[in-house]
Amino acid sequence: MKSYGDKSIAVLPFVNMSSDKDQEYFSDGISEELLNLLAKIPKLRVISRSSAFSYKGKDVKLAQVAKELNVAHILEGSVRKAGNKVRITAQLIEARSDTHLWSHTWDRELDNIFAVQDEIAAAVVEQLKLTLLGQAPKAHEVNPEAYALYLQGRQVRRRHTPEDYTQAIALFEQALTLAPDYSAPWGQLASVYLNQTTAGLRPLEEGVRLAREAVASALAIDPDDAVAHSVLGWLAMVYDGDFAAAAKQYERALAIEPTNTDIIGDAASLATSLGRLDLSIALNEYANARDPIEPVGRANLGGAYLGAGRLDEAIASYRSAVLFAPGYFTAHYGIGVALLRKGDAQAALAEMQKETDAIARLLGLTMVHHTLGHKPESDAALAELTKKYADDAAYNIAYALAWRNEHDRAFEWLDKAVALQDPGLSEIVFQPLFANLYEDPRWLPFLRRIGKAPEQLAAIKFDVKVPQ
Repeated sequence: MKSYGDKSIAVLPFVNMSSDKDQEYFSDGISEELLNLLAKIPKLRVISRSSAFSYKGKDVKLAQVAKELNVAHILEGSVRKAGNKVRITAQLIEARSDTHLWSHTWDRELDNIFAVQDEIAAAVVEQLKLTLLGQAPKAHEVNPEAYALYLQGRQVRRRHTPEDYTQAIALFEQALTLAPDYSAPWGQLASVYLNQTTAGLRPLEEGVRLAREAVASALAIDPDDAVAHSVLGWLAMVYDGDFAAAAKQYERALAIEPTNTDIIGDAASLATSLGRLDLSIALNEYANARDPIEPVGRANLGGAYLGAGRLDEAIASYRSAVLFAPGYFTAHYGIGVALLRKGDAQAALAEMQKETDAIARLLGLTMVHHTLGHKPESDAALAELTKKYADDAAYNIAYALAWRNEHDRAFEWLDKAVALQDPGLSEIVFQPLFANLYEDPRWLPFLRRIGKAPEQLAAIKFDVKVPQ
């Protein structure tokens, strides 16, 4: 790991000192908003929320946190909220010497919360001697009560249960009732609708329609809402299969927020789908550097390495995802696929048996048992897969059949995937498990029919740069 530079920082979750413990969403929200403000400074490396917030509630020395996150500075603090009054205390610490560079306390009316955020960000910028880079970024001021509802909704959404999705929608809608010109809740609503769709809680057409309407509302308020453009990119890539439109949206989003790791991760997915694996790997590596203990990023990087044939690096990346989140879904499957491609089917079998995701486990067992010559076991896994998950995994079933060299059946399931608008088709160009079909005369015509042939993808302009 590279040594951390002086211009790097982690914003730890501020401690909720309010008598009402239900106000924790507010202290967490303030921390995240400060993180997002600082992340807009291109030459300041800011650790992303998921890694910084992983230390919440843990008794870990700051020097250890700084070492694990590879940063030189820590920003921590506390929030005490009572009615319309708020007290925020923040302190900036130089981690290597455990020296307090600066600390301050603000007592404000809630109406001035955005001014406090601006003051903290400006003070951090000054202490880190980054003033030559321009003015510190400014928070966007909105109705304070709507802002509080937005923070609460965002926190609730991240718990990812059906009930939480419903509650989050209600909170965002309340925020919009109070502040109709507030674009951020619309972007969050779009994300919730897509989360519900992915989880099978909303019909596909309804979820996608609602997400599009929410994004349109966000952009009508703020045409430079980077998150909204990113959601449009995701919709175009995954649900429309329109990579050219997706590329334009991600280019726009990253022009607005070039260091937003969530957007960078999604842009990396598009680069992978376009077969531009070097770009995907570079973007994923950047996101991982800013979010070093986030398992999703590690797994995404593992997938990019896997597509590029860098199998040992793929295994290492997937293993780090499991290290940070034991049982992380599809990580053991990814390791198993890499081992299978390396020719170690027995070790691959052990990984597939550990996989927690039912579809991935059955896919892995179908392919591994076939390679080991265990036909009854492979057939049984495939039969269960097709019986239980035909509508959810048509694309995946197609590559399992391709691995078994059953070309006709593989193409039948690819046609089913097209009819079902299976989002997995967005990754077909880099999926090496289809390799047995590459010489089949039906392969290229199929790719051309769905707009994914090499020459079609190569014609798509996607000009994004890895931030420096």
